[in-house]
Amino acid sequence: MSKSIKLLAAAGLFAALSACAQQQAEEEFVVIDPEPISHEPVQTGKYK
Repeated sequence: MSKSIKLLAAAGLFAALSACAQQQAEEEFVVIDPEPISHEPVQTGKYK
């Protein structure tokens, strides 16, 4: 094999390994606000 083919193969392998390593390092966080336990009373009218 010529030097250029070996160099291209090594560069491709290095690029593939670095792409896989970056995907594993990223973590996705999802924050969900909890709902209130009880709701505040609402004024519906004078006699209701």
